[in-house]
Amino acid sequence: MQLKRLATCVVVVFGLVAASVSAFAADPENTMIITLKGGDVTIALRPDLAPKHVEQIKKLVRQGAYDNVAFHRVIDGFMAQTGDVKFGNMKNGFNADAVGTGGSDLPDLPAEFSTSERYERGVVGMARSQDPDSANSQFFIMFAPAPPLDGQYTIVGNVEKGMELVDQIKKGDEAQNGVVTGPDRMIKVRIAADGK
Repeated sequence: MQLKRLATCVVVVFGLVAASVSAFAADPENTMIITLKGGDVTIALRPDLAPKHVEQIKKLVRQGAYDNVAFHRVIDGFMAQTGDVKFGNMKNGFNADAVGTGGSDLPDLPAEFSTSERYERGVVGMARSQDPDSANSQFFIMFAPAPPLDGQYTIVGNVEKGMELVDQIKKGDEAQNGVVTGPDRMIKVRIAADGK
């Protein structure tokens, strides 16, 4: 009798944990899917941490602005940066000398720094200049933890699936601060709620 009660309790607890994890993961309106050459990377966006940044990212995704945009700065063991929609589109106006300096036609965003979250492997953060309120369209995906970034850059999401594909993104020259020659790109970016 005790064993049956214990088994029932374990099943209920497991069910609750699975439901809570999938509830966070299953919000299609805040799930961004990036198609890379090897497949899809699924990112859970975090409007609970950075509502203005997430709103801007979704707007750019829905405009098709991120399609074909290069991973222009990729540092092994650190991060892969992309999202320069002005100079980074590899099928329309790619500029190897200017990529990484542009944004979008949308306004820059005020910082939404988090003290409760940390820059760990798979975290997605917004790139910016020295001005904390200068994030616009560029973002980066972490290969490894980077405590110096904590509380200094806005966290907008976490990779839920496909981190092994992020690991395969072409790395840049460390002597050139990760600048990539012949970079990989985001082939297509979409919000899950919008379908294929």
